[in-house]
Amino acid sequence: MESLFNSIEEIEETTVLDEVHVGDKSELIVYNDDYNTFDWVIKCFMEVCDHTFEQSEQLSLIVHFKGKAVVKTGPFEKLKPMKDALIDRGLSAVIESYTEKY
Repeated sequence: MESLFNSIEEIEETTVLDEVHVGDKSELIVYNDDYNTFDWVIKCFMEVCDHTFEQSEQLSLIVHFKGKAVVKTGPFEKLKPMKDALIDRGLSAVIESYTEKY
């Protein structure tokens, strides 16, 4: 019984030690506002994020009804110019970053 207990402890230690950081992940989030039209938001998503019309339309609806939406994911360095461009066009956008683990 004691050897079984030691084996379980070793497995738990191994699991903790095997946690791997797979890198930083960032999300470009756009918030709803009372100023921009659907057409303008859709155009911005198409031009800045390189989304199709259908993707842009769906995202604009999510932003409107849920208050915000993740419109793009990727490395912070790639999303930063997109965020700046959306802000320059009058949209409310932020980047949230976190480290993925598994």
